[in-house]
Amino acid sequence: MLDNPRAARVKAVAKLATRGARSETGLFLLEGPQAVAEALAYRPQLIVELYATPTALERYTDIAQTAVDAGVDVEFVTESVLEAMADTVTPQGFIAVCHQFPTALKEIFQDGPKLVVILEEVRDPGNLGTIIRVADAAGADAIILTGRSVDLYNPKVVRSTTGSLFHLPITIDVELADVLPRVREAGLQLIAADIKGTDLPRARAEGILDAPTAWLFGNEARGLTDEHLKLAERTIRVPIYGDAESMNLATAAAVCLYESAFAHNKA
Repeated sequence: MLDNPRAARVKAVAKLATRGARSETGLFLLEGPQAVAEALAYRPQLIVELYATPTALERYTDIAQTAVDAGVDVEFVTESVLEAMADTVTPQGFIAVCHQFPTALKEIFQDGPKLVVILEEVRDPGNLGTIIRVADAAGADAIILTGRSVDLYNPKVVRSTTGSLFHLPITIDVELADVLPRVREAGLQLIAADIKGTDLPRARAEGILDAPTAWLFGNEARGLTDEHLKLAERTIRVPIYGDAESMNLATAAAVCLYESAFAHNKA
């Protein structure tokens, strides 16, 4: 059992909370039973190291069995070691070190996607993680992040996805100008989400969302620039019927993506 919180291995794991260490090693930190369970179920080959307290492994016997089935060794650690490794204040018994696994842009469009999410300069980790989770739930085929967006493997992003990170392909660090030709070659319409656009219910009524779509979402504070809006075939907004000044980006993205999901999955 690893019981020294000051051990070099413990410090190396903890250092993955920093972008510099992640960039240098190509690894990232995964915390909590839900995220670890999803990694074991969907991408066990990515797991480099898996740590757990004895109490946690006794409580989550399904994770223990999945690890055995996947051929992933579990190393026991003390609570103090787990706390030293974790980015969170109260870790939940499991930490894994995983290989980063971004998808190449060209692979995103190989299988004829119907719903793609493009994020331009999304900076808040919680927003990004939630959008990934929502995109997964809505049946999106892929997510594309421009280089101005927050690091996909930021611990807060990873936690916010609650495991959806392992469910769909995600491309990172691309330029929007390189994405648009591939969107059009794949036969997707590009729709920008912005307050300057047509109301979403009207777009629904006109059948606009029936077509394969790439949704473009911008920065939380500034939205999309006029230059970005000109690149899209259409601009659509989520109307606000109450007195709220604005809507959280992840919430607006959820509404837009589910409208597309409803349109694509009509009975």
